[in-house]
Amino acid sequence: MKKAVILFNLGGPDKLENVEPFLFNLFNDPAIISIPSILRYPLAKLISKRRAPIAKNIYKEIGNKSPILELTRNQAKNLENNLLKKGDYKCFVVMRCWNPRASDVIKKVREYNPEEIILLPLYPQYSASTSGSSINEWNELCKKENYIVKTKTICCYPTENNFIESHVNLIKKTLKTLKNNNFKLLFSAHGLPEIKIKKGDPYQWQVEESVKAIMSKLKDEDLDYVISYQSRVGPLKWIGPATDAEIIKYSKEKKGIVIVPVAFVSEHSETLVELDIEYKKLAEENGCSFYKRVPALGTEESFIKGLSELVVQKETKGSFVSSIICPIIFWSLRYVTKISSGRTRVSAILVIKLVSPDHLGNTCICT
Repeated sequence: MKKAVILFNLGGPDKLENVEPFLFNLFNDPAIISIPSILRYPLAKLISKRRAPIAKNIYKEIGNKSPILELTRNQAKNLENNLLKKGDYKCFVVMRCWNPRASDVIKKVREYNPEEIILLPLYPQYSASTSGSSINEWNELCKKENYIVKTKTICCYPTENNFIESHVNLIKKTLKTLKNNNFKLLFSAHGLPEIKIKKGDPYQWQVEESVKAIMSKLKDEDLDYVISYQSRVGPLKWIGPATDAEIIKYSKEKKGIVIVPVAFVSEHSETLVELDIEYKKLAEENGCSFYKRVPALGTEESFIKGLSELVVQKETKGSFVSSIICPIIFWSLRYVTKISSGRTRVSAILVIKLVSPDHLGNTCICT
């Protein structure tokens, strides 16, 4: 049985002159700016034009382009080699905001003619702005082109055992290089506007669950850690604490900083420039005793193994949510605060919303 695995990521410009159109595609996504298209289009044009000079300077620091496509193709190749030991699989890469776009990849998938498609976002923690946007685009294009194939969607894997083990291994390797134990372990994830979380986006909660699972494996290390969020843009209030603010805080206490990109599985501008250059400089300017960054997961063996297991299994029973198999969905996680016996507890409620009957037969697996 031939199966196609579609790996989704954001993408990045392949040369400096494509920085502005890449930014336009990003800000013209309704999952990023949720206003009518007649208003979003000119706004995206304006934002991308204004931000392009700054973004170009960022990409000049890493060879005038983003490395994310090459790195994602390496992940796809490693995953495909792993999957071929278990069946007839072929992996395809789709980038949301640059090439290869979903509209082009669908044509290649049709030529391959699989009996089943597995959608696999390379975003371990689900957000409507990332995984949701990519999954939506794929499904809408398939519907538009009347391409109907049995499809399984792996929407998230924030506590998948191999994903967690990969982070633990890389953190331990980094800690072994340290000569000073006076440091803060800082888990940094891409931020989101706070309003998206309040509307039910599960991203922040899933990031926290990832870190909780990682730290449970590092409990013997007696580590002092914090979760923070980076890459804030625009005037809206974003979730916090902000990574740069935490770096300043602990640097002024003369602590070292060990930073973990907990939500990024590939190196790109936000790790290679924001974390490695800008935040390192910020730390040093504020008295940080040393600054180390744990690598992104990339093609770490256990990470690829985890992706492979997600693809081949028919049911998933993970610690994040109990086994969920349902028609293709958008689900959201809402925080519910309860006051009980003088203590505040935050509970997570999983809300499942079925989509149109056009997608019946598709399944979504969450772990």
